[in-house]
Amino acid sequence: MAFRIGIGYDSHRFLEGRDFVIGGIKIPFEKGLLGHSDGDVLTHAIIDALLGASHLGNIGKLFPDTNKNFKSANSIKLLRKVVELLKANNFRIVNVDSTIILEKPKMSPWIDKVEKSLSNVLEIPLTGISVKPKTNEHMGFIGRDEGVAAIAICLLEEKIL
Repeated sequence: MAFRIGIGYDSHRFLEGRDFVIGGIKIPFEKGLLGHSDGDVLTHAIIDALLGASHLGNIGKLFPDTNKNFKSANSIKLLRKVVELLKANNFRIVNVDSTIILEKPKMSPWIDKVEKSLSNVLEIPLTGISVKPKTNEHMGFIGRDEGVAAIAICLLEEKIL
């Protein structure tokens, strides 16, 4: 067995007229996030962490924004494809730790639901996924309520054959 660590980052700006989706959960808010897919920054950061740790590419390589099949795609479905790719390449997800950075909406009431959603998709125990909401103390594009960012780190176990 070998262990691999990966880190992922994503950010999207707010856009009127879209759903606000974080970790596969639709959060009530007046704006959503601009993106080729559903704009789920948290799920995108997790995907890149997993792909980076496994050396299997990145979100843009696997799901390019030039491919019309991924237009408005459900990011949880993309994450499921990554989980299957990891299994096919003898990787097991040990845990994922993540931070979502935004001023609004307040995420605390939704964190348990987001963690359960991600735990199910990642096929890991609830204790293996952590989502922490943070503000940016009103600094930068996040502080001006222009968008949201997310960071994720993961630990994979690789079965050496």
